[in-house]
Amino acid sequence: MRLLEVYNLIKYFGGLCANADISFSLDRGELLGLIGPNGAGKTTLF
Repeated sequence: MRLLEVYNLIKYFGGLCANADISFSLDRGELLGLIGPNGAGKTTLF
């Protein structure tokens, strides 16, 4: 069972594009991990 679907998410701060074209889905029982370097936009995504 699909719990969450995200398609083409974009986040801007003024004229700065922090996240562009983010898509993912999360099904019941799945765990999702997000890794990346400092300043990559991980916290902004969630």
